[in-house]
This record gives sequence, C-alpha cells and structure tokens, in this order.
Amino acid sequence: MTNRQNERTALDLKAVAERAGRDLEDAPALDVLRWAADTFGTRWCVTSSMEDAVVAHLASRALPGVDVVFLDTGYHFPETIGTRDAVEAVMDVNVVTLTPRRTVAEQDAEHGPRLHDRDPDQCCALRKVQPLEEGLKGYDAWVTGLRRDNSPTRADTPVVAWDEKRGKVKISPIARWTQDDVDAYVAEHGVLTNPLLQDGYPSIGCAPCTRRVPAGEDPRAGRWAGRAKTECGLHG
Repeated sequence: MTNRQNERTALDLKAVAERAGRDLEDAPALDVLRWAADTFGTRWCVTSSMEDAVVAHLASRALPGVDVVFLDTGYHFPETIGTRDAVEAVMDVNVVTLTPRRTVAEQDAEHGPRLHDRDPDQCCALRKVQPLEEGLKGYDAWVTGLRRDNSPTRADTPVVAWDEKRGKVKISPIARWTQDDVDAYVAEHGVLTNPLLQDGYPSIGCAPCTRRVPAGEDPRAGRWAGRAKTECGLHG
C-alpha cells in the first residue's frame, strides 16, 4: 500500500468513484474487482450476508486473502453461520465478523424483547447499520453483492458509486448479473451457497424477519413480510 493510498481524502475518493462509475459500467465483474485491488491496495473489503459466496470468490481471485466482512446480528439462521464458517475454512479470504455493541439479551433488557417485531428499523440500525459503519472505518471502499434484478428498489444500482453516508467508494461488481448468471458462476466454480437457498428462501436475512417464498413470488417478499419495509438500511 502506498502513502498516497493512505492519504486519500474524501474528495479524492469521490472523484475516483465518479470516474470509475462511468468507465466500469460495462466491465466484467472480475475486472471491476481487479480495478479495486489496483486502486485501493488492501483498503477495501467485501461485505457478505453469506447467502452465497459468489462475490467473495470473485474478490479472492482479484486479491487473495481479501477481507470479507460478515455482520453477525445474533439472529441469523444456523445455516448462515455455517456458511460463514465454511467460507472461512475453504476460501482464500480473511473473514471479519462484526457484532453489535449489545448482545440480544442486552438489547432486550434495554429496549424490550422482540424489538424486531415492534420496530424493525431500529433493530436493523442497532444490529446492522451501526456495526457496519464502525467496521468499515479502516477501508476506502466496500464491495456488495447487490444486483439490479433483486428488487425494484435496486434496479438502478451502479457498479461503482460514491457512498456519501459513509464517505467511501461503494462497488457492486455483479450489479448487472441475473440469477442465471449467479447460478452459472456457482456451478462453474463450485462456489459455496447457503443451504436455505434450496429450502424456499431466495433472500436470507435474520431468522425472525425472513420467511419462505412461494415459487413465482418476488424473491425478497420473504423479508419483513407484511410490512412496508424492504431494506435493512445498509444500502439506503
């Protein structure tokens, strides 16, 4: 890592993001991640919900040993924790697990039990948004697995953009991929996936706020079902 990378200001990074957003819109996902490695050295990470390890696998090809950040909210399905552990064991990545400031029991004592039912936005803020913002402080850029076909709210996801809220470059290398592209990559490279994907959960979040989705329904319909909420706040 060069001194220049250490000394980059938010203004510098924003200019980098805006230029790359134009230049890399149509670039293959692996090329986007190689650009990230060339541009940021080790000052970038992949964030993964452990729904699958596609982006982590791609990133490991661009930068072996890349940091893969996982938010352990305390509410995950056992299968999700198992996927994280398997990724850490078999892939050339460094899994970094972030946890909220308070355990579930401590949060229950302060805010009352089942905050996720009464105020899911606050629960997500405490158990996802706040830990991520603290965990990203040492990076200039973060990589997500967002895809435009995930939902209408993600239809305009840029491949590279400036994350004004966090003052970092935000990279979504598979933004233009479809589910068929993901499935093809998984099959070609033998990439780990969460077993729940084969059990009716096309989008996997915290267990209390995720249900199975019938065939033909929107893949994210099982997240916060029955509520107007569609995002946890990490990307908005």
